[in-house]
Amino acid sequence: MADDFFRTFAEKRVETPAGMIRLRIGGSGFPLLLLHGHPRTHTTWYEVAPSLARKFTVVCADLPGFGQSYQPITVAQSSGRAKAKALHACMSALGYQRFGVAGHDRGAYRAFRLAMDFPESVTCLVVMDGVPIYEALTRADWRFAKAWWHWFFFAQSEKAQAAIRADPDLWYPPDAARGKANRADYLAATRNAAVVRGMLADYRAGLEFDHADDAADKKAGRRLACPLGLLWSALDDMEHLYGDPAEPWADWSDRLVYEARIMSGHHMAEEAPDAVARHLEKFFTDHC
Repeated sequence: MADDFFRTFAEKRVETPAGMIRLRIGGSGFPLLLLHGHPRTHTTWYEVAPSLARKFTVVCADLPGFGQSYQPITVAQSSGRAKAKALHACMSALGYQRFGVAGHDRGAYRAFRLAMDFPESVTCLVVMDGVPIYEALTRADWRFAKAWWHWFFFAQSEKAQAAIRADPDLWYPPDAARGKANRADYLAATRNAAVVRGMLADYRAGLEFDHADDAADKKAGRRLACPLGLLWSALDDMEHLYGDPAEPWADWSDRLVYEARIMSGHHMAEEAPDAVARHLEKFFTDHC
């Protein structure tokens, strides 16, 4: 129901040294940060967040470069490391020095980097439909190229922007997002040329910066310090690409404590919100 859209949540704009981050915050208890994927905004969590808010303080943020958050100027500022620093500053500005994080799709990569770079703050991490960018690119084969070709096309930012501007309905169908208010937010973002540029820069940064940052961590033997949970969509391609979606995490965590297969397509927070909320609540209750 539209009247229930983020009911009891407050919409805020938080200034960080990098720029303004738009978010919604609600609930009480231990703080959780939820990060969306491409091409969504924080409103993708509209059914999940209120459920979690019964037990936790829930912060749903537009990723930098997405929605109404600040637009990075350079590719380096679109990197996972730069965005993790901004998100950490945002949580600090809200008064939270320790918190849990869950991220989906592009948000999963930024959540992972947040946990790697700020282990003193991130107490527990859930990755949804994701593996470290290093693992995705190092293991890439013809199946990955067939399914995830958009990674490399989007990284050619100017050409991709021109293609999307020519036919936004083809790239971002108007009815792709669920829920009237969530769909309106998705449409406002994907029809904004500056936001499209920012979303595409996220992919370019993945190739130009994030892989190298992950590789440096791997070479140095750095691993996640916090408990890790994995959720993946049964009807997406994680199992097709990796078999067991937990296997690519073997070199990154010895605290993989939770795994769940969600019966949904890729946008699981919209397609299976009850299941996602239930698994997130259990993981964060038991491990944060």
